[in-house]
Amino acid sequence: MENEIVLGIYCPPHPQPLLCPDANEGYGNLRKAFEECAKRIEESEADLILVYSTTWPSVVGHQIQALEKPVWTHVDDDFHYLGSMPYEFTIDVDFANSMKDAAESRGLYARTVAYDGFPIDTGSVVALRLLNPENRIPAVILSSNMYANRSETIVLGKAARDTLQSQGKKAVVVVVSSLSNRMFTEHIDPVDDRVHSQKDDDWNRKILEFFSDGRLEDLSQLSRDIHGQIRVQKVVAYKPAWFMAAAMGQHNNYEGDVLAYEALHGSGGAVITLTPAGGSVGDKEFDEDDVEFYQGDRNVLDKGMLD
Repeated sequence: MENEIVLGIYCPPHPQPLLCPDANEGYGNLRKAFEECAKRIEESEADLILVYSTTWPSVVGHQIQALEKPVWTHVDDDFHYLGSMPYEFTIDVDFANSMKDAAESRGLYARTVAYDGFPIDTGSVVALRLLNPENRIPAVILSSNMYANRSETIVLGKAARDTLQSQGKKAVVVVVSSLSNRMFTEHIDPVDDRVHSQKDDDWNRKILEFFSDGRLEDLSQLSRDIHGQIRVQKVVAYKPAWFMAAAMGQHNNYEGDVLAYEALHGSGGAVITLTPAGGSVGDKEFDEDDVEFYQGDRNVLDKGMLD
């Protein structure tokens, strides 16, 4: 069977590559990497760009952008001084609605969002403005639930794959997330930007080794350990790897290409592509279980133990 996912992209949510790529050599490198990804998307057979953004947090269930032509001007909460980000996107409404149904059929709570003025997040705006500047390919944006565990996130990725299969569409999966996310708490001159700590940089580079080797499922399996080593928000650390692996097929059969890795106000930002390939790297017996349907959080305490 042909792959529903023709390309996977992991990219940072920060606005510097979009709004001030000339302020720092690293920002410029990230901008060039985004532009290279845009070319690869253009050359692909993708019918859809599916965005999973860690800067669109949801609290109850999973939200899906379903307004056909969202138009607005966005200003980032942290970097408002960099300026405004006007946008106009084209959303695949049919896919969004079908994605909701597929998520619910696997036991998830999901809803679509379709009204003018809904605040699309910085990461989604940056990604779609740079990866799909002419809006040639329709998109769908998924939120990242703040409280979703591994099972729920894996099932969401499988629901996305279900929808692609049912509609006979091919997609580029875009995960918008930082690597390490420890940022400077005071203003810095962009020319002095750097990854906040040596430990963060070391672990970022270890993550990049996995991506470079195409070992996406290994990264998904080890993400809890990585989260324990570098100071990152839970929504940033392992959920993107869980979703990306589930949506793309839960294996290590990829050609990985790290196009850029740079500092963004102390955080680690990378632009990476994963292309489905024939061979597999580093297959092993994984410790994490696989999940097909979400049945809620497991009761880990036996009530009898509390008597």
